[in-house]
Amino acid sequence: MSTYLYHLVQTPATLAKLTAAPEDRRATVEPIFKGVGGSVLGFWYGVGGSDVYVLGELPDDVVSTGLVTRVSGSGAFSSVTTTRLLSVEEMLAALGVSAATAYRAPGEPA
Repeated sequence: MSTYLYHLVQTPATLAKLTAAPEDRRATVEPIFKGVGGSVLGFWYGVGGSDVYVLGELPDDVVSTGLVTRVSGSGAFSSVTTTRLLSVEEMLAALGVSAATAYRAPGEPA
């Protein structure tokens, strides 16, 4: 499983709808994650920056992208950003790959 942090900015129309008829959106989001083999680890609202933050686990980047595409296409949000989070172990493995990779920056002698 991979871990993702989603940052969402609601449109004024979405905020107006929620103001007129408040609802706990976790009840909508959690079954969607479960339906694709994932889980919601946390759901928060923020003041300033993004309006909604969702922390979740999903099987892979393809599933995450599919969910983001669906949510973005709904028109309820003016911005949806995904941050793929790495565990400490994943980052240590990535650093091992980095250390073993030869790379020459542009303009440096070959």
